[in-house]
Amino acid sequence: MPVDSDSAIAWHRAQLKKLRETLKNIETARFMVGEPAQANRTGKTQKAIAELEQKIRQSQHIIAAYERQTRRPLATDQRSLASVSWSSWNAQTAHGRGGNSR
Repeated sequence: MPVDSDSAIAWHRAQLKKLRETLKNIETARFMVGEPAQANRTGKTQKAIAELEQKIRQSQHIIAAYERQTRRPLATDQRSLASVSWSSWNAQTAHGRGGNSR
């Protein structure tokens, strides 16, 4: 797992890990034990799964948006490098380093 300088992104990455583990445990228990006969328990389980999946999607979306903004292109061919807005990248990295250019 990459180290993040942005604590909000680090939190979302940790949440993703926890949420996925919780979802896995619920689904594993559901299939090992079987669905309860009571309809309201089944509804609660489905609701919990839906909420976990929604939280996972939200964290994935936030992390993906962050990575699109901060990552340099991996390809080094001229077409890939020409499509990058280097002025915004240079401004972000200078700001992130505290502006020291000694």
